[in-house]
Amino acid sequence: MEDPIVETWNIHNRIHLYILQAIPEEALAAIISPKGRNVYTLFAHIHNVRLMWLKSAAPEMLETQAKLETKTIGTKEQLSAALIESGEVISSLLTKSISNGGTIKGFKPHVTAFLGYLIAHESHHRGQIEWALKSSGFPLSDTVSYGLWEWGVR
Repeated sequence: MEDPIVETWNIHNRIHLYILQAIPEEALAAIISPKGRNVYTLFAHIHNVRLMWLKSAAPEMLETQAKLETKTIGTKEQLSAALIESGEVISSLLTKSISNGGTIKGFKPHVTAFLGYLIAHESHHRGQIEWALKSSGFPLSDTVSYGLWEWGVR
């Protein structure tokens, strides 16, 4: 059985992929305000912050990871691959931390709080993504909007 902390992280990451799959490619350029981040950049930021934590907490896990460029808009395929890869490595970091007494190097107080921190940070940006989509004429369907909350099936 998967540890509940790791399982919670994996569900959370699949929610990102669920949203990404549901939006059209042209929606990656959607933006809330002229000086704000577009949808692509928000997803890329989520991935890149994960790598920042890996650099601090477990640099040996960072070797196979690459930051996403945020100056240009890439593709859904690039975002999906990056989120899957960084999600799996964060999952490994959580597993490693749990087996080593629940500490995360560079983060206090413990692995459960680290999970909460990651989910809070990424969910904040997921809200920005949804807002940018809606305000740019690419609202998520009701099925997807309600599906975000169906953690038991994601």
